[in-house]
Amino acid sequence: MKFIIRGKNLEVTDSIKSYIEEKIGKLDKYFEKPGELTANVIVRVKGKDQIVEVTIPAKKIILRGEESSEDLYASIDLVSDKLERQIKKNKAKMNNMKGKKMVAEFNFDVVDTLEDEKERLIAKRKDLEMKPMSEEEAILQMELLGHDFFIFKNDNIDQISVVYKRKEGNYGIINTK
Repeated sequence: MKFIIRGKNLEVTDSIKSYIEEKIGKLDKYFEKPGELTANVIVRVKGKDQIVEVTIPAKKIILRGEESSEDLYASIDLVSDKLERQIKKNKAKMNNMKGKKMVAEFNFDVVDTLEDEKERLIAKRKDLEMKPMSEEEAILQMELLGHDFFIFKNDNIDQISVVYKRKEGNYGIINTK
């Protein structure tokens, strides 16, 4: 796996780079052709927190993990473990996908199934009546419902949009095409 490692508000030293490459490089065993993949790693500081964000775009699937702690090396360990859990946890789903070509880049021979993981089923379905509203109205509605996201018909662009609350406390908007 190739690495692109960048630091924000932090100088990424050779020892940090080698530790990232060692920990995230252990994920190579889960890919058929790890040499074709590039892991994008962003290391940043926010207050006391050392944040590590890793994105590994494969052909049809994007693995992404972000972790923070007061110790940079602990954050790297946490994000590495998180990505490995994502692969293991979703092994069955990816194996059962129609058209094995979607996940052909994964090597499932080395993935052990998690014994304590139960198969997740859809527990609830909901039909939504979409009335046009502004982004501000959607944020208010989301806050009133106590949800982390809200789907609405955006009257500014006449499309279905999703407003969501970000970790920093501000909001994001996803627009459909």
